[in-house]
Amino acid sequence: MKNIVKNGVVICLLFISYCTNAQTKTEKENINNVLNNWHKAASEANFDAYFGLMTVDAVFIGTDATENWQNKAFKTFSKPYFDKGKAWSFTAIERNIYVNNANDFAWFDELLDTQMKICRGSGVLQKVNGEWKIKHYVLSITIPNKDVDKVIETKESTDNQLIIDIKKQNKK
Repeated sequence: MKNIVKNGVVICLLFISYCTNAQTKTEKENINNVLNNWHKAASEANFDAYFGLMTVDAVFIGTDATENWQNKAFKTFSKPYFDKGKAWSFTAIERNIYVNNANDFAWFDELLDTQMKICRGSGVLQKVNGEWKIKHYVLSITIPNKDVDKVIETKESTDNQLIIDIKKQNKK
């Protein structure tokens, strides 16, 4: 009798594990589609589709140190690019997606083929009314380690001034 109960418990646990893994796999596929559609909407300059895949309080961190865009400001900044019919074109060449146990929060990282060559994107998605939405996105230009010193030299004067300006602003 004990063996029957043990086997029943093991079978139930295996079934639950299988269902959880299947659900997580489906969620990752849904998230992958959202991210692909988001990048596609930018490449097609589809403003409404692009921002429709973001939460109303989304944040976009750009490649420039001054680009920390809250959703409304990012829309204002982006609108002229979309209106010209040419926003930006990013294609994922590698992506890793992670989902929490409740399947309502996810994070990811991706390598992108862009006009700036290889970039890295990373971010957070939240399930809103049953749909995945991008809540936070960070875009970074990748730099080969062997070239870091050259990049530091290129940006040194700009960064030094920005550091001074930010420190002054933070003292206010």
